[in-house]
Amino acid sequence: MKLDELLGHFKYERILNSNPQNKVISILGTIDGKDAILTLEKTHFTFQAQTLQAMEAGDRDALQENGALTCTQNIKGLKEVCKNDVYFWGVSELEQDVEEHPAAKVNLVWPATPVHIRKFEEQQVYMCRETPEMYEKIVKPYIDEMTQNGRLQWVHNILYNGAEAERIVYKDFVETKPEDGIVLLPDMKWDGVNLDSLYLVAIAYRNDVRSLRDLRPEHKEWLESIGKKIRAVVPGCYNYSIRAEQLRLYVHYQPSYYHFHIHIVNVRHPGVGADAGKSVLLDDVIDQLNFLGPEGFANRTLTYPIGENHDLWSRGLRKAVSEQMVADGIPRPRTAMSVEEEPSIP
Repeated sequence: MKLDELLGHFKYERILNSNPQNKVISILGTIDGKDAILTLEKTHFTFQAQTLQAMEAGDRDALQENGALTCTQNIKGLKEVCKNDVYFWGVSELEQDVEEHPAAKVNLVWPATPVHIRKFEEQQVYMCRETPEMYEKIVKPYIDEMTQNGRLQWVHNILYNGAEAERIVYKDFVETKPEDGIVLLPDMKWDGVNLDSLYLVAIAYRNDVRSLRDLRPEHKEWLESIGKKIRAVVPGCYNYSIRAEQLRLYVHYQPSYYHFHIHIVNVRHPGVGADAGKSVLLDDVIDQLNFLGPEGFANRTLTYPIGENHDLWSRGLRKAVSEQMVADGIPRPRTAMSVEEEPSIP
C-alpha cells in the first residue's frame, strides 16, 4: 500500500512525544491491527529559487518583485493579537503547496516494533561514560545481536537490491573494490525541500565497521576518501546552492543502526547541537586515529547521552553508570537505583 492508503487505515492510540520547540509530534496507533508510529513535523519556510538568485546577484528589483520570503506572499486570514509601540503580534494562515511550500513532513513506521516505540517515546536521558571494559561486556554483545537475524536487511536492500532507488542522490560502487563504495540518500528527518535543513546519510558498503568502536588507524585513509567524496559530490547535486564548507559531517555513537554510516547536514541545521556527545565530527574521528594507538576507538572511553528506553540502558549501562557515580563520590538521590539492585559487572 502507498502512504496515503496506509494513513487512511491509521487508528489513534496515544501520543508518544510532542516537541513544541522542534514542532514535531509522534503518535502511536495501529494499521490493520499492527502497531504504527506516525510523526508529523511542521516544515521550515523556504526561499524561492528566483529569490535566492536575486540575493546572490544583489538584484534589489527582483527581490522586491519576488518577495524576500516565500511566506510573505502567502499570508492570509491575518488576525492581530496585540501591539505595543513598535511591536506587533498576530496569527495567520499560510497558503500551502505540496510541491513548493508543504505544510508538514509526514513519516510512518509500520509495522512498528517495541524497539521503534521506545525510540520515539518521550524518555529521560542520561550521560553514560562508556569505558572499553563496559563496551566489551555490555555493548559489544548487544551489537552482535542487533546485526544478526536479518535486522539490517533494509540496509542490504538499499545497497544491493535497489530499494529506495528513486531517493538515492549518489552511488559509488566498484565491484573490484566494494569496500570503498558508498550510497548517499536523504535522511527521513529532511523534507527534501529546504536546504537550510539539509540532512543526508552516506551508508558504507563495507560491513566490517559497525560503529565508531571498530575504527582503527588503518581506516584513516578510507575515512578521508569518503569525506572528500561527499564534499565534492553534494554541492553539485543541489545546483551548488550549498557549498562544501557548509556541510557538517559526523557519526553517531550510539548509532541508530549498526552498519557504518555518516550524517551530512547543513551547518545551519536547527537540530544539530542538541546531541553533543552523541555526534562526533568526521574530521575529529580521523584526527583522533593518529593518537589512539593500534586498537583505535576500542581503547577509548566514550561519553554520550542515552535514553532510558534504550535496551543498552536496562542491559547493564544503568548499573555501570550508577557504580561510576558511587566510585566518584557523587551523592545518589534516594530514588536512584542502589548499587545492590543488580549484580556488579564482572
